[in-house]
Order: sequence, then structure tokens, then C-alpha cells
Amino acid sequence: MSKRIRDKWKAKSWYTIVAPSYFGNTELGMVPIDDPSKLIGRIMDATLYDITNDLAHQYLKVRFQVKEVEGKVAKTIFKGHEYVSDYLRSLVRRRTTYVDGIFSVMTKDGYKLRVSICAFTISRIKTSQEKAIREIMGKVVNEKASQLTYDQFVQEAVLGKIASDVYNEAKRIVPLRHVGVRKSRLVSAPH
Repeated sequence: MSKRIRDKWKAKSWYTIVAPSYFGNTELGMVPIDDPSKLIGRIMDATLYDITNDLAHQYLKVRFQVKEVEGKVAKTIFKGHEYVSDYLRSLVRRRTTYVDGIFSVMTKDGYKLRVSICAFTISRIKTSQEKAIREIMGKVVNEKASQLTYDQFVQEAVLGKIASDVYNEAKRIVPLRHVGVRKSRLVSAPH
């Protein structure tokens, strides 16, 4: 007796994964799957360029997690972002200082994030100046988080608004070459 072999591909159907509304519900890709419940919790990576179609945004990797499936569309939530390692390496120069600050913040609507901000100076600086820049980073990112909802905070972090606020305050201490939110990660969401 021979067993009938079932074609697993025929049982699967395609689902479209879309970015959250604050990223314009952009299509991130399509996934074949036999049971839509298996999609929930799946992580999808994209570059910011895939979402904005702006070549200047190729250096940013964005991560989304599927939270619900409606029909053939899988909706996601922002899980985090980070600079592509090549880009971060390209920013490092000799005889300059790299200031890094890592902060845990909570948004107005109760989402907890871990945010890393980096700053590159034009020349070497003193430890006291590094400390002052790091304090500015902490102050700006905590103020923003307490005033904004998760959606707004994520947009400002990814699209560079927080970085430009840090830059504008920190440039009074020393001349800066680059400031950016290097990495962010969603630690916990309110239930």
C-alpha cells in the first residue's frame, strides 16, 4: 500500500504583512502559511528605505512583529530599529570621540523602550564634556517619552527628530559631526 503524499504548498495561502499606521501601512512583504495564527508573533525586518523609498534611509534596519491578522492582511507593531553595522563603522574616525548613551524610557501610554543614542564629535573631547552630552541625551529622550505616545515617539526616534533635538542642545558644548538614535527596542507593552 502506498501512502498518498499531500502537497503542503497547496494548503498554504499568501498573507500580506503591513507596517503599522504610523509608518503608512506600507507593505513589508508576503508570506505563505497554512494557518494564520502561526503568523502572530513573527518578526519581519525591513530597512527604512523599504518604507519611505528615500535612499538616504538605507542605513536603518527596522523590526516589526505581527500582532493580528485580518483577512489576508497581517498587522504589525514596531519592535525596534538599529543602524546597519557598516554604517556605524563608517562614522567612526580617528582623533574624534564617540559618545554613546543607553536609556530606558516609558512613553505617555505605558510602553517601555530601551533607546541608544550616539554622538560623534569633530575632535577629541574631555570626559566632562562627554558626560554633559550624555546628560543632554538622557534629558531630551526622557522628556520626549513622557510627552509622546508610543506611535509618536517611534516616529520621532526613527525619522531623526529626537536626534536633531539632542544635536541642537549638545552642539553648545562641543562641535558635533553626527547624532543619531542608533538603536531602539520595545521592552514591554501595556496589556
